[in-house]
Amino acid sequence: MTRRTHAALAAALAATLTLGLGACKNDKSDSGGDAGPANSQGPGAASGSIVGGTPVKGGTLDILTNQDFAHLDPARNWTVPHMDFGTRLIYRTLTTFKSEPGAAGSEIVPDLATDLGKSSEGGKVWTFTLKDGLKYEDGSPIKSADIKYNVERSFSPDLTGGPDYAVQYLAGGENYKGPLTGEHLASIETPDDKTIVFHLKRPVAEFSDTVTLPTFSPVPQVQEKGTLYDSRPFSSGPYKIETYDRGKQLVLVRNTGWDQATDSVRKAYPDRIVVTEGIKGGQADDRIIASDGADANAINMPWMQHESAAKVLPKPDVKARMVAESTGCTDMLYLNTAKAPFDDPKVREAMMWAVDREAQVTAFGGPAMTDTATSFLPPSLTGGVKSDPLKIPPAGDPEKAKALLKEAGKTDLKVSLLVSLNDKTRGEAIQQSLSKVGVQVTVNTVDPSAFTDTLGDTKNAPELTINGWCPDYPSAATFFPFLFDGRTIKEKGNQGNYSQFRDQATMDRMDQIAAMTDVDEANKAWQQLDADLMKKAPAVPLMWQRRPLLVGTNVAGAFGNVGFAGMIDLATVGLKDPAKGKG
Repeated sequence: MTRRTHAALAAALAATLTLGLGACKNDKSDSGGDAGPANSQGPGAASGSIVGGTPVKGGTLDILTNQDFAHLDPARNWTVPHMDFGTRLIYRTLTTFKSEPGAAGSEIVPDLATDLGKSSEGGKVWTFTLKDGLKYEDGSPIKSADIKYNVERSFSPDLTGGPDYAVQYLAGGENYKGPLTGEHLASIETPDDKTIVFHLKRPVAEFSDTVTLPTFSPVPQVQEKGTLYDSRPFSSGPYKIETYDRGKQLVLVRNTGWDQATDSVRKAYPDRIVVTEGIKGGQADDRIIASDGADANAINMPWMQHESAAKVLPKPDVKARMVAESTGCTDMLYLNTAKAPFDDPKVREAMMWAVDREAQVTAFGGPAMTDTATSFLPPSLTGGVKSDPLKIPPAGDPEKAKALLKEAGKTDLKVSLLVSLNDKTRGEAIQQSLSKVGVQVTVNTVDPSAFTDTLGDTKNAPELTINGWCPDYPSAATFFPFLFDGRTIKEKGNQGNYSQFRDQATMDRMDQIAAMTDVDEANKAWQQLDADLMKKAPAVPLMWQRRPLLVGTNVAGAFGNVGFAGMIDLATVGLKDPAKGKG
């Protein structure tokens, strides 16, 4: 899944953070990534703790955010934090992540399905049976054909931005363009209303994990609205959309068709959930820190601005309401290999040595909030080991970078860097480090809600961009095939491979690894591919983050779920006292 970072922190705060917040423990079974030193912990960080205790049913949970949703259509929703918002609140999937803090949050459990699916033909065929009593918001039954229909929608060229797993895995989908023209996929069978069978191109041992994605949630064909479905998905989850004024406010109310007896994961504590959008800068954090009136019932989305840490850490009562969960994501500087000068491998190699990753860590809040990345694969996918195949100093080596650029005959380069508006400080840090090797960088910003779609336009993509990738479940099979497989590149709605990297040897090796039936053998092969890709340098790994999450004084049941890249698990968050905190 893609991720968007928010505002970076000034260098002066780094020391404060380092002293004020211990690093998360390094739990090798945790899908949240390398947590740094294991001898200290921040509040709630990977500790299995829950802020505020157990919620009470009722009241209004407020979510404060600076951005609109990129997509809520389950065929298009593949961005943290919007994917967990959709799958925890509005729609359900065949399987999902367990709602528990700590490493348990990466465990897959049945959701709409009765179990984790049954495989046959060596893992090429997967069969799921739906539970009894599943209903939509209008009381109509959820049918297997509805899940088939949404999976088919994910192939539609007009419904861009969503997970590509169905496109990659399902047999016969190479030239399929979705169901809007009346054509359906033969590789998905629905012999009855409760059974769905997937026929895959190749064995996929982890397909039970794959169907946690919103692609595998139900959409009835009669509800099809094309691109307009983004504004009003039809609810199969505990809440339905009451109103949605884009860029301003979204209000969720209970879906009376949802039955707790069919759902072991979602608790649906609040009566209403109100998302207030367009809150600038650290205003949301300031409101939650103060927790006056209705703000006592508030959480921030996607996470606390790092500038706010200096206001939180010195205050024990406020610090107790913050968690810093590990993410398992790798932030990268993508080099557009489809354009000069980064079509030259020697120039890309120079960028590996030119970038000051320590400056990125400082800009993001210091070593308490993040670690320098030394490989593409996060430690959560390498057995907890921090791989470092190139042994590049964290601050880079400008002299070596300049020598490589001279060798390539490329000096005095001018390139553009596109970043999310709230990553401007990090963009400027890249600008400064590349200036030391004679590369002039122009930093351009775009609103967070439009960032992914802007990057997805490959014809107009910039030379450089900062973004990251989070594995959808703890497997490198959810990492490299989306980042660096040239066959995944789309003209519009491109996701993951922002480097537009097309390398036949890499693609052949990924196919070979995907065919391996021995998981240990595959893991070793992915790690070797990691080292090979570091030499080919389609991107520069920057850092491995932790999520700073802040909640109001009346919020309960709050913890970061590692299955959702460390975001607050919306399945179980609620209020201590629904009668308190009203405006």
